[in-house]
Amino acid sequence: MTRVLYLIACAAGPTQHIDDGVRGAQADGWDVCLILTPSAASWWEQRMQELVELTGHPVRSRYKLPWESDQLPKADAILVAPMSCTTLNKWGAGISDAVAIGIPSEAVHMGVPVVAMPYFNQAQGAQPAVARSIAALREQGVHVLDGPDGYQSHPPKQGNPKAYPWHKALAAVRRLASVT
Repeated sequence: MTRVLYLIACAAGPTQHIDDGVRGAQADGWDVCLILTPSAASWWEQRMQELVELTGHPVRSRYKLPWESDQLPKADAILVAPMSCTTLNKWGAGISDAVAIGIPSEAVHMGVPVVAMPYFNQAQGAQPAVARSIAALREQGVHVLDGPDGYQSHPPKQGNPKAYPWHKALAAVRRLASVT
């Protein structure tokens, strides 16, 4: 039986290479459903069909309307990566104004393993809200991968989106999903 991973990506540098994350998860045996924040979806707008073909599923970036059926299978695990500073702070404050935040916000309280790995610079990470938001997510059961175990914030203007450590995020998902 194939397990379903929701890969949720924000408008952060590595989302330019989200196909690398999808392929890594598929190599791990996951059936990957991709959900993008509206800003991240705009980055892929011209090439969205590539992501649909790669995953075999529609790519979601908005809440479905009440009369629309959900076209994605139920998630066995969720990976929010790359997670932007904006998404982290909205999610930590309980603001789920985008499907990319709403889905993991509910799922973690329904027993679905949720891993989140950020990508933002040290100046953004120095904002007091960041530490509070990480603590709030961890308190809810979200496995946040920051620092040596995940992504270590880079100096401003010195990030390397192509070198995002997808392997660390996927290893954490693998560990958590094997427990449930």
